[in-house]
Amino acid sequence: MHPESHALLATTAWWLGWFYAAVAALNAGAAVWAARRHAWLRAAAWSAWGAGLAAAAWFSLAGHPPQLPEPFKQACDDLLGPVTFTAGALGLLAVGYVLRRWLVVPAVAWLLLNVSLVWLGLSLSDAHFAAIVARPDNVPIVAMVYLLGFFTWAGTYQAVENDRRLARGQGPVEADYRDEVLVWPDVIYLELIGAILATVVLIVWSLLLRAPLEQPANPAVTPNPAKAPWYFLGLQELLVYFPPWLAGVILPALMILGLMAIPYLDFNPRGNGYYTIAQRRFAYLTFQFGFLGLWVLLILIGTFLRGPNWSFFGFYEAHDAQKMADMTNVSLAELFWVTALGRELPQVTASHGMLVELGQIAWREAPGLAALGLYYVALPWLLARTLLQGLAAKLGRTRYGVLTLLLLTMLALPLKMILVWTVHLSYVVNIPEYFFYF
Repeated sequence: MHPESHALLATTAWWLGWFYAAVAALNAGAAVWAARRHAWLRAAAWSAWGAGLAAAAWFSLAGHPPQLPEPFKQACDDLLGPVTFTAGALGLLAVGYVLRRWLVVPAVAWLLLNVSLVWLGLSLSDAHFAAIVARPDNVPIVAMVYLLGFFTWAGTYQAVENDRRLARGQGPVEADYRDEVLVWPDVIYLELIGAILATVVLIVWSLLLRAPLEQPANPAVTPNPAKAPWYFLGLQELLVYFPPWLAGVILPALMILGLMAIPYLDFNPRGNGYYTIAQRRFAYLTFQFGFLGLWVLLILIGTFLRGPNWSFFGFYEAHDAQKMADMTNVSLAELFWVTALGRELPQVTASHGMLVELGQIAWREAPGLAALGLYYVALPWLLARTLLQGLAAKLGRTRYGVLTLLLLTMLALPLKMILVWTVHLSYVVNIPEYFFYF
């Protein structure tokens, strides 16, 4: 083990001990909760699991926290790439939708939470993983991941329960909420308690974690990588795949407006005022894909997997400043004319007038223009006459056109990411003469 790894374990073992102890206490509470409901097998399982975590806490406090085997970490880094990570994250969203009735079971959700917490604790004993995840400015991102997981599970749990009730001919759970309370003092009292607890948490947080302040700005010293604040890391990641005007303005605006437009584009009158998935599948899937599958995913990639030179690194991989990102990206026109046909890229001469120049540009970028035409024009037209014929008839031309534009633009992001990583595609349409890139 390297000396820096020994130093890391000396500083993090104590924290890991209390981390395991807290998780063990949570499982002890889960065992008591199960025993009160006479679920003895479940109570025994949580008790045994909590005992194992208590042992891990004891060893960690003694300076010997449990660690992941090196071959396992190496295998994870070998398998973890930008394509596998993105495809895996989107695949998990699909699995979560298909298996939602099973995943919302409290015992299953509790088991998955325990597995993730144990993996986090074991991974924090790795120097490279802890150097990124345990940074004071990245700790809130880890907390955000778990909070997002909890609230997504809670909303899905209520939606699945309502779907079951609706299938039996009953009303949603929200229809039974008939109790009324006064804003003063009942609601204000709860809000005051919440504000006090939040203040205590922030004070303790500020005492335990040092503020991630750096030296005053120095133009002669540039950090590598220079990362934006976490809430802008999604935009910074978009700049890898799209030009600034598209990544910084058009795509974020379309994402926000698209998510806001879902209630107006979805003609389904059911599912208003209560949680449901079966009655609002389109709205549910679109929001999950747009928010979790795109925006949150980009933040996580920029926070935990981007290192020096904005290269992609595995969870347990050393962030070597000598690792360079692949700079051999080519446009679709180059892939078509040069790589596929073995010809020279058509040249553009500005000396014959603007119309001739535009014609030469159109001929050079014909593959990209054709691809965009097929994607944004021909594909919606084809879907409106085949798979989405009923939807197009109900929505009308205008709403159907807006809907397909938003959905195809959302889908274009992961498609472009995969094309950049696999065939090194920089732009579908590349017109530097007029500063237009797509």
